[in-house]
Amino acid sequence: MAQTRVEDLTKDAAREELSRLAGLIDAANAAYHGKDAPEIGDAEFDSLKRRNAAIEAQFPELKRDDSPSDRVGAAPGDGFAKVAHEVRMLSLGNAFDAGDVVEFDRSIRKYLGLSADARLKFTAEPKIDGLSLSLRYEQGRLVQAATRGDGAVGENVTANARTIDDIPQNLTDAPDVIEVRGEVYMSHADFASLNSRQTAAGGKIFANPRNAAAGSLRQLDPAITQSRPLRFFAYAWGALSAPLADTQSGALRRLAEMGFVTNDQTALCDGPDAMLAQYEQIEQRRATLGYDIDGVVYKVDDLALQARLGFRSTTPRWAIAHKFFAETAWTLLDRIEIQVGRTGALSPVARLVPVTVGGVVVSNATLHNEDYIAGRDSQGGEIRGGKDIRAGDWVEVYRAGDVIPKVSDVDLSRRPKDSVPYAFPDRCPECGSEAPREPGDAIRRCIGGLICPAQAVEKLKHFVSRAAFDIEGLGAKQVEQFYRDGWIAEPADIFTLKDRFGSGMQQLKNREGWGEKSADNLFAAIEEKRTIPLNRLLFALGIRHVGESSAALIAGHYASWANLSAALGTAVPETEAWDDLNGIDGVGAVMAGSLTAAFRPGAERDAIDRLVAHLTVTDAARRGAVDSPVAGKTVVFSGTLEKMTRAEAKAKAESLGAKVAGSISARTDLLIAGPGAGSKATKAAELGVTTLDEDGWLALIAGQ
Repeated sequence: MAQTRVEDLTKDAAREELSRLAGLIDAANAAYHGKDAPEIGDAEFDSLKRRNAAIEAQFPELKRDDSPSDRVGAAPGDGFAKVAHEVRMLSLGNAFDAGDVVEFDRSIRKYLGLSADARLKFTAEPKIDGLSLSLRYEQGRLVQAATRGDGAVGENVTANARTIDDIPQNLTDAPDVIEVRGEVYMSHADFASLNSRQTAAGGKIFANPRNAAAGSLRQLDPAITQSRPLRFFAYAWGALSAPLADTQSGALRRLAEMGFVTNDQTALCDGPDAMLAQYEQIEQRRATLGYDIDGVVYKVDDLALQARLGFRSTTPRWAIAHKFFAETAWTLLDRIEIQVGRTGALSPVARLVPVTVGGVVVSNATLHNEDYIAGRDSQGGEIRGGKDIRAGDWVEVYRAGDVIPKVSDVDLSRRPKDSVPYAFPDRCPECGSEAPREPGDAIRRCIGGLICPAQAVEKLKHFVSRAAFDIEGLGAKQVEQFYRDGWIAEPADIFTLKDRFGSGMQQLKNREGWGEKSADNLFAAIEEKRTIPLNRLLFALGIRHVGESSAALIAGHYASWANLSAALGTAVPETEAWDDLNGIDGVGAVMAGSLTAAFRPGAERDAIDRLVAHLTVTDAARRGAVDSPVAGKTVVFSGTLEKMTRAEAKAKAESLGAKVAGSISARTDLLIAGPGAGSKATKAAELGVTTLDEDGWLALIAGQ
């Protein structure tokens, strides 16, 4: 069956889909990690997880307590003793195309405060398709071997691991404690020989080398494991009593010197171009390696930078797995349709003759924007060899784990002779308003605002979402129903719903699907949300470029609704209010422009005022510690920081209750000035702002 697009799911359907996906992912994990007998392919598994994540992003209030997004692997089986990993064994984030790899590099540079031309090395190594194993050595002797399990607790397979020739029993010149991690696998030749012996003996035939390796390692009888031709590649480590080296590549050399087998296809790369070149080389050699791989893993080489980058909940920030392309399929592109989103973005979607791709029937593919359709990237360079996409084309579609598939190629030999290039609309298909494309923006956007039904409905859905007003019983489905019937047209209408439809012939309880109890519950839920924190209100307004975190920053800066609305209503360039707004760390000219446009006199401001008339807006809570030396103070960082990045310094200041601004003003309490502070230091001196160097800052917050 073709999947319903995430954007088209109702709240009830999304809840059911998350339940279905959790069951499928749990079953797949149990089959892959617990039974060593995968029931679906990697691409389909990746697709399930990506779809689950996309639905959670669209409906964060529906995220399950047992969400697959927060788990690694599967629980250990009952046949083995349990082992708690001293250092968790995490999974890796995935990249599916060159753009993801470039973004990986960019995000690391941004986090570390490195410029685009600063040298940053990565290792690139084949991603072995086997079973993860952690080997613990104490005083050079193998004392324990454990599978990954759920990342925190694995299975004790020490006796079995001792039978694998690639795993040393004793190490020389090793730290007193070291956990060596890697992958147990089986070569293609050994796999073929094993299946031949199994056939001759009337035994079990394995589906692939990964199944054979995992099943062999997890035998309750070590003698069976010993009879299987298992191998081991070392590529990482867990607990260590002493460092192995300063770099990932140096640590791999050290592991090899200790007697472990490391992968000779691993290369050191200077940036994304070299990483992608290595990916292509490994992909070309894939069939000749003699063992299964399903991608390439990139890791920041400098171990000190790895430590600074740290981890997310289930993945490291400093590594990513670049998966090989999943299955592709050719199908007919029937038509191109334009969808209009909450911010007015015109998004083209290819409607396809349904086709099975990677085990799933798909009928839609994203076309991104008009440049993508025309065969160009955002810089005007060619993609797909410059081939444009038209209705009636035969297109190659790939999924690569994405919720909505993508078009990778066009077969020009099958293009109809009367075919014409697609003309991207310059007017909104929903309301007819102009849809200009602003300089530097890859997307055309409808300027209709609230008169555009597509934007109005999406804005209302956003308004009632979990991170915004989170009104129980009023989800996307109900919003669409009430809007379609003329009951609500803007957020203020929600708070007059009971007055208008709480009694009389058209009252809510008489509608299909509603009753007295459900109607009363909805009115009570609406009443409960008349009091709302400032940051949630600001996020709920759906102003372009203002996300949940930036709404919190802005709310924290202005503290109250009165201050915020007055300041934003008068903030224009070259005024103190404009400079103050742009001085908030994380707010730039683009976001400031969106905010001030929404609060200037006009239809949007009128709608905001009508809404706030029904609300009690509570002031923003003070962030971070309240007893630190910088609590409540406005801090600006300028120049080069040598002992921490700007991101790290900002996070520390905010955790101590400070407000971090981007520019000096009369409201600034403290400037932290490194080398190159320049004009900010000059202005701080003029205004009498206290200025500290980096050492002074660290001394001020010492012990906090």
